[in-house]
Amino acid sequence: AAQVSWGPRSGLGAAGFQASRAGAAGAIMSVICLWKYAVRRGGARMAESGQADARVAEFIADLRQALEEAGDPARAEQQRAYLKSEMAMYGVGVPDTRRLAQRIAATHSDVWTEAATWEAALRRLWDGAAHREERYAALAVIRAKLSASHAGRMESLALYEHFLRTGQWWDLVDETSHAVGLVVRKHPAAVARMRVWATDPDVWVRRSAILCQLQHKADTDLDLLTNVIEVNQEDPEFFIRKAIGWALRDYARTDGDWVRAFVQAHPRLSPLSRREALKRL
Repeated sequence: AAQVSWGPRSGLGAAGFQASRAGAAGAIMSVICLWKYAVRRGGARMAESGQADARVAEFIADLRQALEEAGDPARAEQQRAYLKSEMAMYGVGVPDTRRLAQRIAATHSDVWTEAATWEAALRRLWDGAAHREERYAALAVIRAKLSASHAGRMESLALYEHFLRTGQWWDLVDETSHAVGLVVRKHPAAVARMRVWATDPDVWVRRSAILCQLQHKADTDLDLLTNVIEVNQEDPEFFIRKAIGWALRDYARTDGDWVRAFVQAHPRLSPLSRREALKRL
């Protein structure tokens, strides 16, 4: 074993050795303190995460109870038949579901303060939905004032894309497209993303790219509207042709001359798209 020399050759006297030992001990204590701090912080974060999960679970439980109490089984079967829905329904109309969801959400205001908890709650409600109205409720929360600081973030677009790819029917996709439009209004990067969505293999993602500017009126990005329509104008899919006509008809309220000129300049538009676009002109 190596031995410490106390002689002149070592250059380390007894005092130097003691100082070296003290320095090493101090470094070890620093490491221990940092480790304890990290453990405490990790424990605090786990506790905070557990509390957030509990708050989200409580919100979802209260929402489901309220929807069940407001439900009408006979109406539920009619709604399922109309929507061709394999998912069960409570039998609560969309307007009532929106009001109920926003009221319940307001009583759990701490769930919506942080963007991460807001998104986690909506994703958990959506993915865990056993009844279709629970997904309507998630979309209603996005429309609510309590979501104002989160709904239009660029980061929220990934959540909305998840809704589109898992919703896969017009009722959920069209309402999700309203949320997509909140992001498109604020972020040029989202506009670029819509151009990509417009050629996506998923018909519902393409439909959302076409519909995302509904009710944007004078703020409509006409270059984007033109692009998403042109790349889909020959698509035989009914829900795409209908969406094109709807998007043009909506903008016709703002500038009917532009829509007339657009339809005239695009003879490859389907008869359905043309008819819907010019319906109110």
